[in-house]
Amino acid sequence: MNHNTLHPIFLNTINIHFLVVGGGHLAQEQLTCLLYSSDEFKVTIVSPFFRKELKSLASNLKIDLITDVYHSKYLKGKHIVLATTDNPEVNMQVYTDCRAVDKLVNVPHEPSYFDFYSGKTVTKGDVKIAISTKGKHPEISERLCKFFKDVIPEDID
Repeated sequence: MNHNTLHPIFLNTINIHFLVVGGGHLAQEQLTCLLYSSDEFKVTIVSPFFRKELKSLASNLKIDLITDVYHSKYLKGKHIVLATTDNPEVNMQVYTDCRAVDKLVNVPHEPSYFDFYSGKTVTKGDVKIAISTKGKHPEISERLCKFFKDVIPEDID
């Protein structure tokens, strides 16, 4: 029996409204990961503070920044939620609230608290390859990315 329960999908981010809870380094990392795929998405970030670099990145992309502590009211109208604070209690509250209202949620770096995560990707023209080792073998993911980057031509459309 296959115990890898992950199902790879590709999201059309134009139709997805993301909520990021937290304004620190991990929030910036997750936003950068989203940007790797597209800059055509709707993102709201709620946090009592924001890193200067995150504010700069958000202002260039017209991302809504809400200076506030997390409250479940911020889930309304959002499809996918990333809990990126450095406070485990807040992250678990976000996770619990999302589960209660059927929102897809990810608490990065917490293997038991995610409905999805973004694996490594390689994009060349119209070709996009997603790679996952369930977080267990990042070196294999890196090697596979390098392999595909090397063998797929840049102009493959």
